[in-house]
Amino acid sequence: MKKFILLLILLCSVLNVIVAQEKLAIPDSVLFAGEKHFKNIRQLTFGGDNAEAYWSFDGKSIIFQRTNSKEGLICDQIFIGKIPSKPEEPFTYKMVSSGKGRTTCSYFLPDGKHIIYASTHLGADSCPPVPDRSKYGNKYIWPLYDSYDIFMADLNGKIVKQLTTAKGYDAEGTLSPDGKKMIYCSDKDGDLDLYVMDLASGKEKKVTNTLGYDGGAWFSPDGKKIVWRASRPTTAAEVKEYKELLAEGMVAPTHMEVYVANADGSNAKQITFLEQANWAPNFTPDGKHIIFCSNHEYKRGFPFNMYLTDINGKGLEKVSRDRGFDAFPMFSPDGKKIIFASNRNNGGTRDTNLFVADWVE
Repeated sequence: MKKFILLLILLCSVLNVIVAQEKLAIPDSVLFAGEKHFKNIRQLTFGGDNAEAYWSFDGKSIIFQRTNSKEGLICDQIFIGKIPSKPEEPFTYKMVSSGKGRTTCSYFLPDGKHIIYASTHLGADSCPPVPDRSKYGNKYIWPLYDSYDIFMADLNGKIVKQLTTAKGYDAEGTLSPDGKKMIYCSDKDGDLDLYVMDLASGKEKKVTNTLGYDGGAWFSPDGKKIVWRASRPTTAAEVKEYKELLAEGMVAPTHMEVYVANADGSNAKQITFLEQANWAPNFTPDGKHIIFCSNHEYKRGFPFNMYLTDINGKGLEKVSRDRGFDAFPMFSPDGKKIIFASNRNNGGTRDTNLFVADWVE
């Protein structure tokens, strides 16, 4: 009996060492060593997939997309919530999309009373099917649902205007600093390009024309420039694969770089040459730097961290250090805070949550 007890104690000790080593190897934290730009970081959501959180024009609220099968949210819906002003104040949020179809890429209007977002609900009430990646060698691919259109709604979820009507994928909309123009991605002309629309008149201009995926665009704080992610297939094999996937309503986002141009699309230039996936770019408050997400440090294509560079692609600096996923950064209108999505502090699950922090220069 004594031998059995001693053996049991020894076994527990070994297990404790293994667990301790695993915890040491994969720390779970809201802040990691080297993240010098973050101060007073706070986790806002707990559980599910929460992403693409963007500030209201007054800097008091955020709008984001969320899915959580435990709550009956099978695919992304749009939520809004007020940022707590005190540490003890909880972050509460409510759904403002219809609950039908899949939604993505939401944004506040300057009046604080309306929002825009893309939705597939006109195609069907149910979630559109997820692509079968096995057909494409299990490559990582994004679906481009042709039922996506962009809508304007009030804060109670009532849709007041349909902004896009063309057949095909229309999504990824953000607004200019004055709220008068929307830049978004569409495949209505046979390729994935960026369009700038005047919200009042509906008139628009196509601002990219090179073969490849152009999306995820943002205006600079002064509205004079844009930044976006782009793929540029060049070899015959790359072009063939890109066109074949596009014809099936998909794109492989595994090789993208960051581009900057004037707001009308002129003087476009590539500013990252890092290979792999460089995406989710956004301007810093001074308009002279870009913050973006990348996996270029890791040959296996993971983790994703956030990086800073100047507007010419110089002075690359690593900002975040989670061993999973950090992305979708956006600075508050006053430039004092940053919000982003991350896998950090998720208890070893695959949950992606929202984090807000004071930004330290």
